[in-house]
Amino acid sequence: MDWSGVEGTQFWRRPQIGRRMFFRHLGGAVSGYFLLPGNTTETVARAGVTTKSTAKNCIFILMLGGPSQIDTFDLKEGPWMPSSYAPTTYGDIRWPQGMMPDLAKHMDSIVLLRSVKAWAAVHGLAQSWVQIGRNPAAAASRVAPHIGSVASLELTAKDNSAVLPAFVSLNAGSGPGSGYLAPDHAPFYISPNGGGLGNTQHSMGAARFDRRYGLLMAMDSELRTTADLGAAPAQTPAFNLAARRLVYNSDVDRVFLYDQNERNRYGNTGFGNACIAARNLLKAGMGARFIQITQGNWDQHENIYTPNAGHLSLMSQFDKGLGTLITDLKADGLFDETLIVAMGEFGRTIGNLNPQRGRDHLLQQAVLVAGARARGGRVIGSTNTAGDNTQDPGWSRNRHIRAEDMEATMYTALGIDWTTIRRDDPLGLGFAYVPSSDRDLYGPVNEIWD
Repeated sequence: MDWSGVEGTQFWRRPQIGRRMFFRHLGGAVSGYFLLPGNTTETVARAGVTTKSTAKNCIFILMLGGPSQIDTFDLKEGPWMPSSYAPTTYGDIRWPQGMMPDLAKHMDSIVLLRSVKAWAAVHGLAQSWVQIGRNPAAAASRVAPHIGSVASLELTAKDNSAVLPAFVSLNAGSGPGSGYLAPDHAPFYISPNGGGLGNTQHSMGAARFDRRYGLLMAMDSELRTTADLGAAPAQTPAFNLAARRLVYNSDVDRVFLYDQNERNRYGNTGFGNACIAARNLLKAGMGARFIQITQGNWDQHENIYTPNAGHLSLMSQFDKGLGTLITDLKADGLFDETLIVAMGEFGRTIGNLNPQRGRDHLLQQAVLVAGARARGGRVIGSTNTAGDNTQDPGWSRNRHIRAEDMEATMYTALGIDWTTIRRDDPLGLGFAYVPSSDRDLYGPVNEIWD
């Protein structure tokens, strides 16, 4: 099923398709799949690769806009720092405990990557880069799928009982999709608010919907008997059934249903709501395996340290939401099988503030990793005193960690061979899960576990 049209709590907000069309043409949203070239797959992988396979699930937090690394995951102290940061030492980690007290409780489970560097300091380009793991401006990247779509393809092949799509994107209305892969691997967009999934019931009731759905199935059955129409009509009911599982399904609705007390516990914010939904999705075990949470906007060129606003507010929201999520995943026995990666598209300038009392774009950045049996309480890599360049890479490849390396890291944790090259792409060039796998230019940061 093409999940790319499901956004917020509505089905298909595209101008040409109203939400009522969901009930009239349940199978129409998947028609694009049959226009895609090549339904057969040949894959080639580099010999000798062993994946970490420590995670069943991945939660990827995109900190949209570029958070300041020297205020978060690579703390640098100076006269610019608000007193509310209350920097505290945890082993070898210096941490803004005053702004992130909930995550401070889990420092022994967290790994901070400080030798990370973006390829570009332009928002749109860099945001796509970290989500597809390659340069979006390259010609071959026009058909490149999101990392979550590749995860969906690989993981759903082993799970035929899923009710929910494998790739769920929370708090984002758009972004990179399934590329040339089948639309059923596209992100399922939801902006949860605790009120349920929403708009999954027919305005005239379940009985009327069931009659109309039965009629659709009957029409499809007749269509499948028509000669010379190829395989497409025969596959349509499978997509209809995938959509049907979400309609009048109290189990699905319950995943996105939570009360005010629960919202308050996670901070009563949009980010907190998404963290609750991520927890519930994994607890439900209904098929969601790669969950992206988008939080922003961290693009603070002006007044970055205004109390209770901007960067400081986002830090508090991030801490409360993610800190509580980690607490709950541990309690539910899900933490050790879930990889959590939190990062922006790039970092921000260091030292004293700009004339607008903000920080501008900078390639140097830092990443937080937790879960999936990562060896926590550590820092990988270090920057110079100012924090604007890598001093010690801290990992086996002895260079900056790039977006492509983070992509490979997510894949290896999920048991996906990051060196895979598919031979079914429409350009006929071969689609590498991680670019230049044949030359071993990029690879996972195994030091997270080793």
